[in-house]
Amino acid sequence: MVEKHDKASLVRAGAAAGEQESLPYRIELWHAVDHHVIERVLARACSAPLARAIFKAARTEYPDRRVTLSRGKRVVAESGE
Repeated sequence: MVEKHDKASLVRAGAAAGEQESLPYRIELWHAVDHHVIERVLARACSAPLARAIFKAARTEYPDRRVTLSRGKRVVAESGE
């Protein structure tokens, strides 16, 4: 049996309604040609261990591209170009 839910009735577990979730870590893929431009944010994470695991997977997925792990304006880790 499949249960149907109204989107308005769903609330994210662990967060009060209207409360914004804090995801301070970003894993970013940089543009292949213009090395000063972030092509896209691949993921966001709430903890350093989770962010590092995602960063490691992104480096494997994009071995020839620059991938960074950032917290705010600080780059925590970076792959080779």
